[in-house]
Amino acid sequence: MAEPPCNAAVKKCKETMPQTPIFSSMLGSGCSGQVQPDSGERSGDPVYQDGSLISGSLEALIERLVPTTDYYPDRTYIFTFLLSSRVFIHPHELLAKVGQICLKQKQQLEIGVETDKENGTVKKIIGQMTQNLLMTLAARNQYQEIREKFRQPVTDKGTILKTKPQSSQKDILSVCCDPLVLAQQLTHIELERVSNIYPEDLMQIVSHVDSLDNHKCRGDVTKTYNLEAYDNWFNCLSMLVATEICKVVKKKQRTRIVEFFIDVARECFNIGNFNSMMAIISGMNLSPVARLKKTWSKVKTAKFDVLEHHMDPSSNFCNYRTALQGAAQRSQTAHSSREKIVIPVFNLFIKDIYFLHKIHTNHLPNGQINFKKFWEISRQIHDFITWKQVECPFEKDKKIQSYLLTAPIYSEEALFIASFESEGPENHMEKDSWKTLRTTLLNRA
Repeated sequence: MAEPPCNAAVKKCKETMPQTPIFSSMLGSGCSGQVQPDSGERSGDPVYQDGSLISGSLEALIERLVPTTDYYPDRTYIFTFLLSSRVFIHPHELLAKVGQICLKQKQQLEIGVETDKENGTVKKIIGQMTQNLLMTLAARNQYQEIREKFRQPVTDKGTILKTKPQSSQKDILSVCCDPLVLAQQLTHIELERVSNIYPEDLMQIVSHVDSLDNHKCRGDVTKTYNLEAYDNWFNCLSMLVATEICKVVKKKQRTRIVEFFIDVARECFNIGNFNSMMAIISGMNLSPVARLKKTWSKVKTAKFDVLEHHMDPSSNFCNYRTALQGAAQRSQTAHSSREKIVIPVFNLFIKDIYFLHKIHTNHLPNGQINFKKFWEISRQIHDFITWKQVECPFEKDKKIQSYLLTAPIYSEEALFIASFESEGPENHMEKDSWKTLRTTLLNRA
């Protein structure tokens, strides 16, 4: 096979030039989440800050992607540029431009008939790569569209709008009574779900908001099924927790289940599984569960108060972000998979990327690409991809996982009915709601 379209000296240069192993935040990472945009320089050349490229024209950024005899791009730049470039240029167009730059460099370094032959070979290889890239992108789009068509909506899996369930009905405690074991199985599910999410999926958050063609409708942009599927899992877990609590007839058993889920959430926090922890807390804070005052009066709420403190939304979830940072630091120095687990609250992670995209422009006033913005976005995506690659160290329990994934889930309406049947309405508002639900039930019957 022909020599790659770069001089052999680049290989030696690569060995001697340092490559950045990890990202460092360029925009700041305080609890407030506030970042300040940079106005950039007015020059048409690339602009650097503390040794990092922060802005430049698309052409200049592409040129910095290609190695030369005395330069080799570090890994963080390659990752950041390739990830963010899809906002400005299609992947196959980028590949063609890179190929042209490589050919131009080779022509400047070598002369003669043999070079022409090699250039012809390189052009052929680039053409084949471009064709393969287009086919891969088309196949992935088609695959996601097929999955989207057959994707089942999040609906109730059990009997809805029925009378109070029998006390003998199967519940979570009959399947697993150890909070740590359930937290471990939830972590298994989380890591399996998150393994289907790739950097380009996360970059779709930006692409949906700011596509290559501003006139292109949202439906034309690549589907974000993997993101939606993972978000649906969070909703399902929240509703499952609420269902398990509300469907129980006896107050003593409901109290036991509430305390059990509090312990499970605490174990999730200790593991570093913040997404399941937040889903459980969200489920217990749903109105049908929160209104069960007689049940909550019997619950030892001290541990639940601690959990809610960790997930306090004030100051842009400052407490949670501090805990997440601690888990991330533990992961970096860990020697076991158990200590490497970091599963962030996914919807907050998505909002952070969206927030970064919305408050920072893609282009500076001088027309250059605001690459500083994409450094920060790619840093967060890089962290997420690193965390998702951790191998789950816990033994899988198929019976428990099957229950978590297939147990009946009540709709919000059904949850309120079960809740009112367990503890009757206490004020005029609740009485009106209960009356409306009963009327709906009779009409359907």
